Amino acid sequence: MTDDANQMWGGRFAAGPDAIMEAINASISFDQRMARQDIDGSRAHAAMLAATGILTDSDANAIREGLLTVLSEIETGAFQFKTALEDIHMNVEARLKELIGDPAGRLHTGRSRNDQVATDFRLWVRGQCDAAQSAVKSLQTALLGQAEAGADWVMPGFTHLQTAQPVTWGHHMMAYVEMLGRDAARFADARARMNESPLGAAALAGTSFPIDRDMTAKALGFDRPMANSLDAVADRDFALEFLSAASICAMHLSRLAEELVIWSSAQFRFVTMSDRFSTGSSIMPQKKNPDAAELTRAKIGRILGATVGLFTVMKGLPMTYSKDMQEDKEQVFDAADNLMLAMAAMDGMVRDMSANPDALRAAASSGFSTATDLADWLVREAGLPFRDAHHVTGTLVAMAEKDGKDLPDLSLDQMKSAHPAITEAVYDVLGVDNSVRSRTSYGGTAPDQVRVQIARWKEKLA
Repeated sequence: MTDDANQMWGGRFAAGPDAIMEAINASISFDQRMARQDIDGSRAHAAMLAATGILTDSDANAIREGLLTVLSEIETGAFQFKTALEDIHMNVEARLKELIGDPAGRLHTGRSRNDQVATDFRLWVRGQCDAAQSAVKSLQTALLGQAEAGADWVMPGFTHLQTAQPVTWGHHMMAYVEMLGRDAARFADARARMNESPLGAAALAGTSFPIDRDMTAKALGFDRPMANSLDAVADRDFALEFLSAASICAMHLSRLAEELVIWSSAQFRFVTMSDRFSTGSSIMPQKKNPDAAELTRAKIGRILGATVGLFTVMKGLPMTYSKDMQEDKEQVFDAADNLMLAMAAMDGMVRDMSANPDALRAAASSGFSTATDLADWLVREAGLPFRDAHHVTGTLVAMAEKDGKDLPDLSLDQMKSAHPAITEAVYDVLGVDNSVRSRTSYGGTAPDQVRVQIARWKEKLA
């Protein structure tokens, strides 16, 4: 090996190729997060080996007690992880051998690191699906509280970020409850599909030992063992499904975060964010920045990036296991961590924020937000075809805009100049309160409909 070659590798790898290989091959720096899952899997495997007569009861007992000691050392921080042992599996097994001797070497009978890591990772991701569902439920509960408080508060509904029609604050909050409900369902669906055990598939072809895969599956909370040993070690769909669900959920959080950023601005003043989730400026003393919302808005970048990253790793792999698949865990770990952080931040922001009903109402009353109500009235009361009603309403909007007025401020004579069938009764539909009360179709913004949905979700989440 020449000095020039060592210069190319840099000082970090002064020891040469062996150091490089160790650095690229080892995964213990991150897969130690799966220590509990690894030990749970090994305990289940050892119990099964004893039950089927492959291990003696004394060896199985020694393994069980030794594994509990290893777990205790890991949880208390006394365990020394060694890069030279590559991964969590070999680190645990090496320590187990130090503790109990020869029986540790019999633990690996009938399995491989291929099915072992597939089992550990599946158990870890399954736990994250449970945690995500719990976090979603908590955020939904926070949104329900906001919706219930403001079921009657009128605010502008937007399309293209332009004032469209009046809606209620409660209705807007409930839109996110619905979105998050789909997120929870996706995590639950992914969990149900991933709940099959790879353990016992061994390296890729199964094993000649008379193992009981149903027993280990049941012990680990799986519904059943996976039916194909090749698929069992090659599959990472469960991680991709979790990441896909996490990406959609993070996108929903990002949309809500964007609205909080806009709403808390001096130009909108729809909400006041809590000091706990805001920061100041180093130079502008008047500033109160919605940093937690902005950071939550950004988390989709990392989570979606992890999703694309793992799809790219998996897309060209032949059956079954390839070392490429070691690149699955860091991305999933990072995405899961950031999703849970974003969920917790959004939960806190929603619980702490205060809506400004007066600013909401003022905004709802501007921008000709009841124009559609006027058009509907012309169809319903004056018998105009909707396209004609749309044209008449547009004429009146232009008239009001020219005079610097809103539609309810036009005189009846001005109204009649656009169409003679208009009567005094038209003013009954032009107020924002009348507008929202009239939207009584199922799923509409009428306060009574909003309360129906609040009650439905309260019962569902109870």
